[in-house]
Amino acid sequence: MQEIKRIQVRGVTGEVVRAQFGDRTVDYWLPKQGTDRLLIAHDGQNVFDGKTSTHRGQTWKMAQTAIQVSHELGINPPAIIAVWHSSTKQNPWGRAKDLAPQQFFSNGEYVDPRWKISDPTVQLHSDQYLETIFNEIVPAVAPFAIPEKTAVIGSSMGGLATLYAAIKHPEKFSTALALSPHWVISDKEFAKKMVEALPATHKIWMSRGDKGLDKEYPPFQDYVDDLMWQRDFGTRYVSKVYKRSTHNERSWAKYLDQPLNFWLDSRTHTP
Repeated sequence: MQEIKRIQVRGVTGEVVRAQFGDRTVDYWLPKQGTDRLLIAHDGQNVFDGKTSTHRGQTWKMAQTAIQVSHELGINPPAIIAVWHSSTKQNPWGRAKDLAPQQFFSNGEYVDPRWKISDPTVQLHSDQYLETIFNEIVPAVAPFAIPEKTAVIGSSMGGLATLYAAIKHPEKFSTALALSPHWVISDKEFAKKMVEALPATHKIWMSRGDKGLDKEYPPFQDYVDDLMWQRDFGTRYVSKVYKRSTHNERSWAKYLDQPLNFWLDSRTHTP
């Protein structure tokens, strides 16, 4: 790990550290009062720093919201690790390569034609991406992390990557928070395979809006909801629809307190 810089974020005590792990950039924040909880976020450019955000300076305001929710629950806020995706001008499909669930796109499955990952010359590396997170980044930044108090969060393709992390590394964390998961990247058979592979031991949150790209999601998310309820997750599964909410950081930030409360409130895991 090589530290690059430290930044201050309005409403957040201490500093956010930007570091490099090989060719992967990571921002992380450790609360000064200490913690035994950890939140791992995809699309790290958009988590803390408006200057690196890909959506007009809008961030998730994740640390501010985590501090607020934790204060209301009477607990210390979690540490937050925000892992950047690898899209650049030279590698415009880096994010798709990072986040598309590799295991489920290896046998010629249908892919939305809007996505270049349908091109066989594009090689996904989400398995290695997750290995780097759990085996290199987390041990270096948060050696205190324990699965029972660790969660992963992401939106859109990051929502799928969050669920895929639960499939590939169920022993590393216990709560998956998937906002606007991008099921439309493939078909219902893809969604079914993903749901069937999810560990029954985890708390899982899914949500969507009703505007923008999220308007495409109801047929798929409703199908996924039915499959999840058939698997009898009980109160360990929550699926929400937010009216007048669309597909961007501003919208996700507005209701971020609810998935974080679902994770952090110990009363939300009763089977």
